[in-house]
Amino acid sequence: MTHTTLEQLEKRAAAHRDRPSYGHDALITCDRLVRIFAADGVEVQALQGLDLLVKEGELMALVGASGSGKSTLMNILAGLDVPSAGAARVAGCDLLSMDAKARLRYRRDVVGFVWQQTARNLLPYLTAAQNVALPMQLRGGSSNRGNRRKAERVQELLSMLGVADCRDRRPHQMSGGQQQRTAIAVALANSPAVLLADEPTGELDSATGEQVFAAFRRANEELGTTIVIVTHDQAVAGEVRRTVAIRDGRTSSEVLRRTEIDAEGQESVVAREYVMLDRAGRLQLPAEYTAALGMEHRVMLELEQDHIGVWPDDASDH
Repeated sequence: MTHTTLEQLEKRAAAHRDRPSYGHDALITCDRLVRIFAADGVEVQALQGLDLLVKEGELMALVGASGSGKSTLMNILAGLDVPSAGAARVAGCDLLSMDAKARLRYRRDVVGFVWQQTARNLLPYLTAAQNVALPMQLRGGSSNRGNRRKAERVQELLSMLGVADCRDRRPHQMSGGQQQRTAIAVALANSPAVLLADEPTGELDSATGEQVFAAFRRANEELGTTIVIVTHDQAVAGEVRRTVAIRDGRTSSEVLRRTEIDAEGQESVVAREYVMLDRAGRLQLPAEYTAALGMEHRVMLELEQDHIGVWPDDASDH
């Protein structure tokens, strides 16, 4: 082995050491995340090496068919479930290494959660104001000044989300949309780094769903809260800048939307869909593409100067 070769190896090793870690600048990092469930002696992989990065301040949607793994991912990010392997970090918290006490503190202070079922989000015997105040009371501290600040926080959140008039109403005295907007206020009470919502408009009509989504947008814009919404609602998915699709336990594609201004000064939103390349070098080609070309089992690849070509395998023995 020559001296030059050793020098090259040392340079490569140094470059590898100096390279920033995966997701070092993201608020949410999922790195080759695996979740395995065992049922009746059969193991099911709900997440199969999923990768996902979410930056601070994003408002994004997760979409996917039933059984794709999106709800499993949300439960892990919410601290309600524990990954089987891989890495998951939210706001500096390692979701694999936390004990039960740390997980409880994480759910109270770091993440807020809004369920699809309106009845799960609010205690029925408390008013809207009391529901919003409860997470702050559970956190502790009861000085006069602190109590005043909590009361101000309750009023600020209810007003911002357009439900100040529901302050003294119990859930059964509110509409479904008012309940969900109050639930968002509850989830925001302790100023979480991340707000997670699982099908928050699933039980609502389209007009009410738009009001609820407007409340999420307001929270994102005015408070800077990072928000991740799981949804089947294409209207909601179309309203966010970034939509990530999950298929078979992995991120499969991503739609990014940006605003462009033409020569006449007219604004329009342009959407571009990408296939996701994960950390293991895997990507999921859209089913309609592979079906159109009769691709199955294996394909041919060719590296060009600025792209990779993918062709059906033309071998006679397949």
